[in-house]
Amino acid sequence: MRAHHALAIIPAAALLAAPWVADRPTRLLGVPFLLAWTVGAVLLTSAAMWLIHRLDAGTHEDES
Repeated sequence: MRAHHALAIIPAAALLAAPWVADRPTRLLGVPFLLAWTVGAVLLTSAAMWLIHRLDAGTHEDES
């Protein structure tokens, strides 16, 4: 496992932290904060997976 694979922990931690961070009934951009937090975590997951893929791109070129 490469060190940059640990980036996958960040989105999971964001989703697990949601009950403690989003425990107040506020709204953000017209939606409940918990929903906005979850959507943000999903977008963060996509960004983290893209970054991991880009950092791994050089290691998979020789496997053809």
